Amino acid sequence: MDVCENMTGGQLLFIGLGLYSEKDISLNGLSEIKQCDKVFAEFYTSKLIGLKKNSFEQTFGKHVEVLSREETEKGDKILDCASKENVVFLTCGDPMIATTHVDLRIRAIRRGIATKIIHSGSIITAAPGLLGLQNYKFGRTTTLAFPEKDYFPTSPYSVILENKKMGLHTLVLLDIQADKEAYMTANEGLKLLLEMEEKQKKHLFDEESVVCVVARAGSPEPIVAASSINELLKRDFGGPLHTLIIPGALHFMEIEALEVFAGLPQRLSEKLQKV
Repeated sequence: MDVCENMTGGQLLFIGLGLYSEKDISLNGLSEIKQCDKVFAEFYTSKLIGLKKNSFEQTFGKHVEVLSREETEKGDKILDCASKENVVFLTCGDPMIATTHVDLRIRAIRRGIATKIIHSGSIITAAPGLLGLQNYKFGRTTTLAFPEKDYFPTSPYSVILENKKMGLHTLVLLDIQADKEAYMTANEGLKLLLEMEEKQKKHLFDEESVVCVVARAGSPEPIVAASSINELLKRDFGGPLHTLIIPGALHFMEIEALEVFAGLPQRLSEKLQKV
């Protein structure tokens, strides 16, 4: 039950689908879907790269109505339905990472709708885990956006700089424009960071700076790599989704993990050990 008494007779369940496909859903989440009246989903905040057409219906035995970004942010369709029926709202990763979903839950509670959350895997924990980096040593997360004609935000540079000053790692999410089927690659993200360095000139990055790449976290064969920006720019990390991690001060075990898990070159390993 929720923090407020359910006065509407309906319920809104936020269920995370994990990182790769609908098969990553928990048994608890699957059980709730089978008992619900209506299922909504959104895929503009992230994407299940292992999801096949019509596999939702086959796996869940329910029709799933996929909402646009506008419909999700407006929220009326979900809330109106949840005021009378048992409604499931499916999201990639963990449902409460996106502020849009938090806002939707707040509005539901204020309307007297009971809410429930079934958590799942998130890139916030998966990327550090794949690289062997200690999760508690991460600072603020930031996102690199696709530049537009008159739009080139450099706030990610400032976030990384502040995290670095405190010795903290930075998880850098890469822009998704689902309506355009545009998913920023690690290579595009690295080039943006070097462009920001050219503008800011605070010596945060150069071509020898060590950066980590995680591609397709949660898939059967994710790619992880740790090397200099110059070396990473030469590699093809395949299809989406990609994520960058900028290391801060590294514990000796984290350096060893990057060597073993992500192929950190020996010369860079020795350089990091001296920092």
